Amino acid sequence: MTTPVKDPKAPVQKPREGLLKRLTRHQLFIPLAALALLVLFNLIADPSFFMVTMKENSLGNPVLSGNIISVLDNASELVILAIGMTLVTASSGGQDISVGAAMAIAGSVILRLVCGGQVSADTMAMPLILAVLAGVVVSALFGAFNGALVAYFKIQPMVATLILFTAGRSIAAWINNNQLPIMNDLSFKYAGTFLPGIPVPTPIFITAAVILFFWLALKFTNLGLYTQSVGINASSSRLNGLDPKLIKLLTYVILGVCVAIAGFVRVSRSGSINYSRIAENIEMDAILAVALGGNALGGGKFNIYGSIVGAYVIQFLTTTLYKYEVPSTALPAYKAVVVILLVVLSAPVVQEKLANLKRAPVKAAKEVS
Repeated sequence: MTTPVKDPKAPVQKPREGLLKRLTRHQLFIPLAALALLVLFNLIADPSFFMVTMKENSLGNPVLSGNIISVLDNASELVILAIGMTLVTASSGGQDISVGAAMAIAGSVILRLVCGGQVSADTMAMPLILAVLAGVVVSALFGAFNGALVAYFKIQPMVATLILFTAGRSIAAWINNNQLPIMNDLSFKYAGTFLPGIPVPTPIFITAAVILFFWLALKFTNLGLYTQSVGINASSSRLNGLDPKLIKLLTYVILGVCVAIAGFVRVSRSGSINYSRIAENIEMDAILAVALGGNALGGGKFNIYGSIVGAYVIQFLTTTLYKYEVPSTALPAYKAVVVILLVVLSAPVVQEKLANLKRAPVKAAKEVS
């Protein structure tokens, strides 16, 4: 009986990876694993954490209440910002640290228009949609300013956006003559609270609409492909007919629009604004959401859904800490631990050592055989 001779030209078939290995290599593994750990912790510590009930709000309307509803509601602005921040990071290899200050500007513009320049108003001086569109335009222009500094003047993104980070809240205060406008019209607060007769917080619907829009944009346009191409290799993208500068500028404008939407939701919650406190430190949470989503902060390939999950994980962590009465001043310390773990685990040296550890048992088994 003759042994069949293997064709040397035949392609070598690689052994199929196990299910666990494929799961751990998936980009969404880290944020989903972090979310699962938080869920498991709360299930063990206090299962009532997940209880959702109907309660009356300040207007006497029945609405959904509970920690899970709070997570979905309070994460809305962060999720919207994380989407825009992901595109900016992918295209420019840097982050925009001015989104919190830009939210203050957008919110201030909207309040100035609906209040008609008054300190306190009971009815809106102009249609809300026009005021929001004005806020979007102003925020997009500031986004274009940041994008121009990065794309055309080749300033490092964090340095370029430091300008607006420093001056943004002063600009927001200047727009309303350093006054704190208050809009008492209940219809203005619908976007940040509840629509009449609907027990689910409105920001959840707004966030879902933004996610749906970007899902359609990434699916039916080349936005994602062009952004990744420029982030991976701008010179190669130029040779292929793309304009890296224009694409970088576009991602900053898109982030500016996301900032305006988030700013509108934030001021709509209370009907007023505090220039120094609104969206405080949210830029750090947005960057952390991008990193937690498995996206490289140096640009290139991205997964926008990873950033969305990362944003919800951050809010889940924040709500959990608040439940167990951790002081708000201590929250940045807990988030810093998460950042350190992410940075260390993503470092090339650590990745190489982990890969060697995985290969060691296989190598040892081969030597024994």
